[in-house]
Amino acid sequence: QLQLVESGGGLVQSGGSLRLSCAGSGITLNDYAIGWFRQAPGKEREGVSCITSGDGMTYYADSVKGRFTISRDNAKNTVYLQMNSLKPEDTAVYFCALNVNRRYHGSDWYREYEYDYWGQGTQVTVSS
Repeated sequence: QLQLVESGGGLVQSGGSLRLSCAGSGITLNDYAIGWFRQAPGKEREGVSCITSGDGMTYYADSVKGRFTISRDNAKNTVYLQMNSLKPEDTAVYFCALNVNRRYHGSDWYREYEYDYWGQGTQVTVSS
């Protein structure tokens, strides 16, 4: 059974760092594009970053460019989101998601409808 499990969230002070993990089971994550999304209280879910399969193209929301880095560890079947210089406005539940189209190259990567499977999320809280 395909599962995506996020971990690594927590409470951190402004300016701090966290690394989120998205571990796959029942599927080889390297064969698919993986996106990270977040949802803050009272707000819609928004795309944060995406990494495609194959060439590993990466995409970032403007709000996180230069601070967040998405990467893969194929041996661990895991995708990471390294988050540096965190701000209180980064506080949200973070989700990873998978696009089952192996040829997907990232168009509209920030749209929820591009993804077919979702994890349960991990809470990130940044205090000021």
